[in-house]
Amino acid sequence: MLKLLERNIAAIEDRLILLAPPSATSVQDGFENVTFDSHRRDELIREMQQLRGSVYLEDGALARHELSQDGLHQTPEDDRSWHLLMVDPDHHVTGCIWYLDHPNTTSIQSLRVRNSPLAKMERWRDTLRVAVESEIARARRDALRYIEVGGWAVSKQCRCKAEGLLLALAGYSLGRHLGGALFITTATVRHSSSAILRRLGGSSLEVDGTAVPSYFDPKYNCEMELLRFDSRSPNAKYTGIVNLLRDKLRNAAVFASDPIGVSSVPRFVRAPQFRSQTGEPLAAA
Repeated sequence: MLKLLERNIAAIEDRLILLAPPSATSVQDGFENVTFDSHRRDELIREMQQLRGSVYLEDGALARHELSQDGLHQTPEDDRSWHLLMVDPDHHVTGCIWYLDHPNTTSIQSLRVRNSPLAKMERWRDTLRVAVESEIARARRDALRYIEVGGWAVSKQCRCKAEGLLLALAGYSLGRHLGGALFITTATVRHSSSAILRRLGGSSLEVDGTAVPSYFDPKYNCEMELLRFDSRSPNAKYTGIVNLLRDKLRNAAVFASDPIGVSSVPRFVRAPQFRSQTGEPLAAA
């Protein structure tokens, strides 16, 4: 698996795209290939939503009525998050994941996890709250960011190319690149997604040795787990990959929104101009 990842990383600069949230005021810091172009950023978000919609629909995680009329899976997090995207040689989006950055002074009431079915279970809601707020306190103590991760989707044709693993490992790299972070994510047991993330370095939330359990989420019709990650400590087996990906992120194409009141500004470095997706929605099993 490491050899497969290393082969994919060799050409990843041509396939990896980073979308910055509008709130990122100094996105050019640490990135060498930044383009301020709100229109292109919006196009890529739409392609990403189309990919997620087709993947989740075929997986049975969502019903057709939960997508937009044109098949997009849209969430409030899309406009506020960093997005890591992978594209194919024709520049269509084939993989995606989002990273929602919170101040380390936040509370569980400001996080998506507050809507977890566990938060509604009398037996587990206090354990969940204490576990999450302990993580936030740890981020504050260690001067780290606190980030929610979600929207992980990979097209069917790329499932055997380690694309999902690269996106997950790139999350560690992005966390390190932005100054270090603790992450929390909701991972489905379907397709062994949560097991894969555990092998990369994820672990259960805990309070005094009691792990927050997996649970069934009727919204997505599957068993789910809440996992935590620390950008400083991926599985040692993948540390070299994480470091390589961090170097690649510096030169990846980054698209950011135009500054307020400015419709077009010069590029710091002219990024590749990727074409919009015009074909049918990508599907995944």
